[in-house]
Amino acid sequence: MSVNSAAAPAPHFTGPFAIGTLSAQGGAAFPGLVVPDGHVLDLRTALDEPALTALALMERWDEELPRLHGLAGDPSGDWLPLNDLFVHAPVEPRQIFQSGANYRQHVIDLEVAHRAPDDPRTVEEARAEIAAIMDKRAAEDLPYVFIGLPTTITGPFDDVVLPSWAKKPDWELELAAVISRPAHRVTVEEALEHVAGYTIANDLTDRATVFRRDMPAIGTDWLRCKNAPDFTPLGPWIVPAGSIADPSDLRVTLKLNGETMQDESTKDMIFGVARMVSYISQTAQLLPGDLVLTGSPAGNGMHWGRLLRDGDVMDGSVTGLGAQRTHCVAEEAP
Repeated sequence: MSVNSAAAPAPHFTGPFAIGTLSAQGGAAFPGLVVPDGHVLDLRTALDEPALTALALMERWDEELPRLHGLAGDPSGDWLPLNDLFVHAPVEPRQIFQSGANYRQHVIDLEVAHRAPDDPRTVEEARAEIAAIMDKRAAEDLPYVFIGLPTTITGPFDDVVLPSWAKKPDWELELAAVISRPAHRVTVEEALEHVAGYTIANDLTDRATVFRRDMPAIGTDWLRCKNAPDFTPLGPWIVPAGSIADPSDLRVTLKLNGETMQDESTKDMIFGVARMVSYISQTAQLLPGDLVLTGSPAGNGMHWGRLLRDGDVMDGSVTGLGAQRTHCVAEEAP
């Protein structure tokens, strides 16, 4: 259930405009051009296309980008106040590619948190061992990527329902790249040419179901631990790539009930956006509107020994991309 954007933070994004998906009370959702002063232009009207969606806009992003810049600078448009609108996830992707173990400190923290009770290593030995593994991964150019379901997407100010079966639900705030041009077997040097812009994703995980206890040799169970409805709050905005000077130098911050839990720079990423997009494209074909989630920094609930529960409020922000606020609601056991 979306909440009125009047209760949400001001836009606070970098650049002359961003793209959002919004709706008036009782109205259909529409792609909107959002400007920093808190006004929105309905792009269905501005581009004379009544059925336009944000996904369709991504499909012809290169063509429309100059027009969007022109519209953002035109005060005579039929601008709507953002405070009167509901804010939804900015795009409905066909595919979601998620990166794991992509922040050095985060991986080290998780390795220590998941140590078996009989692990003979000291904390320092465990940290040193996983750091060496990450250095090898970086040298061999092997990001760790898996697939998520679009049905996990929810809005940036929606409630997040914690499933009754999820015993250890955790937050993972991330920088997400939004694809424009189709990308298949592109080089690292070409990769960013296929990125329309960036947004915020909170890639929730149930830590209790990450690993299959009945089949340890199988390894991780991403379907179970990451793909419940509402497990990917997205947005609020897609900020054009040209407005973000350096995606490897952004601050990722998550607060839980007002207390800072994650606060790290994307400089700590092992693989940057270009390497991630290129790596994925060597196997899969990335399509316009697809999301590439770049991993979460240190400061997850497992590190703090405090997982999500009913009534929690998560405030997430990434430099230049705005902010999201989501309330956690526990699902009643069936």
